[in-house]
Amino acid sequence: MPDPLFIFMLTRGDATAPNAAEAAREAIAAGVRHVGFKDVGASPAELAALAGELKAAGATTYFEIVSLDEAGELASAELALALGVDVLMGGVRPWAVGPRVVGSATRYFPFVGRVVGHPSALTGSADEIAASAREIAALPGVDGLDLLAYRSDLDGSALARAVCAAVEAPVVVAGSIDCAERISAVGLAGAYAFTVGTAAIDGAFPAAAPGLAGQLAAIQAAVRDAGQSPS
Repeated sequence: MPDPLFIFMLTRGDATAPNAAEAAREAIAAGVRHVGFKDVGASPAELAALAGELKAAGATTYFEIVSLDEAGELASAELALALGVDVLMGGVRPWAVGPRVVGSATRYFPFVGRVVGHPSALTGSADEIAASAREIAALPGVDGLDLLAYRSDLDGSALARAVCAAVEAPVVVAGSIDCAERISAVGLAGAYAFTVGTAAIDGAFPAAAPGLAGQLAAIQAAVRDAGQSPS
């Protein structure tokens, strides 16, 4: 099975970080080519400048909606389309956003299950979340799923396995991946990708070098090691 993609989120505490532009440059220099940000924490103009810089550097761009009110979610979806991001993630109204994305160049990976609060948390049983994944994956405009496996009261690794087994759509495991063991677990689950934001910015990973560059190198090494783990 292929290694999961590592998506570096320029975020801390479920919001785009104040130093996102600087962090983006460090990530590009470190060879990271999948980079994202959230719809809160920065102005539309700042997000436009960030998206433009990432695209100019050849990065694949991700925009995750964590606004849960209807007006905020729909406005963020429209902004993502206007910015031309490669992947729109998150949000809890795929029946409303999906048809809007159809025909655009942007792929759409909404949240599955019942997502509440900010920072976002996932509620419900594993069976309910897997059923939600199947239902949402079948909606028009939906290309994949955004799973907050480690933002629930369940066993995150087991939940990732259950959801990946329930659908054929690619699954991104997002939120609270803060160690090599979780990276290995999402790879073994068959996830398409995973995100890391706060953990890298806060220095959660044991690293051979200091700062963000060291964190990114440690995560990239964990991805390579996960690919060598027995299945």
